[in-house]
Amino acid sequence: MSGAGNRDRRDRTISLELGVGDPDGGSRDRGQTAQDFVIGIGVFILAVAFVFSFLPSILTPYDSAVGGSETAQAERIANQIVHDTESVNGSNELDRAVFEAEYTGENLTDTLALRSSEDVIFDSVNVSIETLEGEPVNATALSGGEPYDGQPAASSARIVTVDDTSADPGDCEPACRLEVTVW
Repeated sequence: MSGAGNRDRRDRTISLELGVGDPDGGSRDRGQTAQDFVIGIGVFILAVAFVFSFLPSILTPYDSAVGGSETAQAERIANQIVHDTESVNGSNELDRAVFEAEYTGENLTDTLALRSSEDVIFDSVNVSIETLEGEPVNATALSGGEPYDGQPAASSARIVTVDDTSADPGDCEPACRLEVTVW
């Protein structure tokens, strides 16, 4: 045993730890600091913001065929129709006879001042008055212009009533929808 007790002993290194906020003055048992937490939350918020800003561009088509000019044109036409066919009672009540005389033809280019040449129509339009459920008024559609086949288009709608003594009063009770579609 003589060899076991005569070992060379090294001096011990003295270390001192001061725990911040620890009442004992010792160290905390956590491995995460406040800076780690802030950086982690910041990266998470940036990732969520990136997903929300990038996801809509994936879901929408790359090129929309409908621009602001078509939307403005649909709004202008809807306003013109309401103004031109408004009955004496006013307040978006349309005179059915005036509407049928002016806006139920197949070619509304001249009536609505749309672009066209001798043989070519540049702006296509469909004008219709429907019930709020989307059904034609009084079993015959109060519509005009070219038939709309579901192509990309701009549309504008107005809630109106129709002044018509011959029509069934239930058709536009309480109101109807004037819809203008431009493509």
